[in-house]
Amino acid sequence: MRRLPHGYTNDTRGDGAVVVKRYDGPDAADRQAREQLMLDRLSGSLPVPALLSGGAGELTTRWVAGVHGQELIEAGHAAAVLRACGTTLRRVHATELADVFGDDPRPGGTVLVHGDYGPNNILLAPPAFTVTAVLDWEWAHPGRPIEDIAWCEWIVRTHHPRHAAALDEFFAGYGHRPAWAERREAMLDRCSSLLEFCRRWTPAGVQLWRRRLDDTAGWTE
Repeated sequence: MRRLPHGYTNDTRGDGAVVVKRYDGPDAADRQAREQLMLDRLSGSLPVPALLSGGAGELTTRWVAGVHGQELIEAGHAAAVLRACGTTLRRVHATELADVFGDDPRPGGTVLVHGDYGPNNILLAPPAFTVTAVLDWEWAHPGRPIEDIAWCEWIVRTHHPRHAAALDEFFAGYGHRPAWAERREAMLDRCSSLLEFCRRWTPAGVQLWRRRLDDTAGWTE
């Protein structure tokens, strides 16, 4: 199996038939369990990889055909990719929480949050740019829509700054553009949480996320 590109936290390998993901870092067992639950519960309602097996620190899923969203952005298709990201995120947030997490009461406005949403975790099929899979559900949780909305914007601003203007298509696809102050606060909160995650893991990650937190704090709309 070859190591797949675009993975950052874990070791993900595939052979064109299956994908094996091995979890690294803090809370690895919890993150594996959460992703296994999501793939099981969301199958048939959202485009997610088919779960084949799980256990002993890894998950095996069926290979999904498609091109990585980040590759398509850099190939000049930012508008189409981000429009698809927006419409698909709207579907994620419309998921019935009780179908995923049970019937525990949730505060108003709570939705299914992916937790690392953006073109970094989307596979698409050109030329229609249909989303074939939303990947990496290990951070999923009940939360506020702004968490995913802001993080998708952060991914584009950080990794594809030349294409940031195409974020208009993302917000159009989603159907809502929250205020900049709300989006910026959510970006800073997520950067801070990843900084704390790396404090429990790797000094190199601490330096990276401290720098990213500082950069994000200086952004303007």
